[in-house]
Amino acid sequence: MFNFFKKKNKGLEVDAAVDGELIPITEVKDDVFSTKMLGDGYAIKPTSGEIHSPVEGDISTLFPTKHAIGIKTKEGLEILVHLGIDTVELNGAPFKMEIQKGDHVTPGQLLGTMDLKQVTDSGRDDSVIVVYTNMDLIESITPVQKGSISSGDKVQIITFRKN
Repeated sequence: MFNFFKKKNKGLEVDAAVDGELIPITEVKDDVFSTKMLGDGYAIKPTSGEIHSPVEGDISTLFPTKHAIGIKTKEGLEILVHLGIDTVELNGAPFKMEIQKGDHVTPGQLLGTMDLKQVTDSGRDDSVIVVYTNMDLIESITPVQKGSISSGDKVQIITFRKN
């Protein structure tokens, strides 16, 4: 009867990390991602090399090869922003980072850039993949709506399990 007094938890909104074509993670051309081995999420075939934070949180990991960034939210959710497929082999060459481990980031903040041409010229896929790696915290995730998207647009809403 008094439920209207309770604050409704709308969940964590996750933004697009880059401009491009949004696709479900199951369509990524790498089994580690498409089978959700690392977790659920989404992918974008980028039209821009500017990579932005999809959420507010702290940079928990920045790989030396700069191909992947870990962000931890205040809810404890760990998000991996993976730049391209098999790009670890490029030893950081196509990437320039604007952040470092320990930095606090906000949605839409520039994390760094990826030289899309350099990635595709090397024969690699330049898809930007955002993965929620500790799925045990998550109750539900809204489905991905395929199509053109801009950095900062809402992609998914995550509802967390009750403690």
